[in-house]
Amino acid sequence: MAKLKKEELKSLKQAIEKVTNMQAEIGGIEIQKHQLLHAISNANMELQAVQKKLEDKYGKVSVDITTGKIKEPELCDGCEEKCDDCDEPS
Repeated sequence: MAKLKKEELKSLKQAIEKVTNMQAEIGGIEIQKHQLLHAISNANMELQAVQKKLEDKYGKVSVDITTGKIKEPELCDGCEEKCDDCDEPS
């Protein structure tokens, strides 16, 4: 039966090991990706809860996140009230 030369076998094993290591690394990255997707989903839910709490307290306003200053929405020409929903220019 024919047999690979020592160097050929070594070269083959190294190539296989390289591919195997890369596959394992990709698997680790996919696990991290999965964990990060869950983490960002949780962070988004926390953000929505904070926004809801602030909206309940201050109403629909704009907030400068640098200074914390609150800007009330402008009056709508079409409705004569604070409005985000109509197409009338403010």
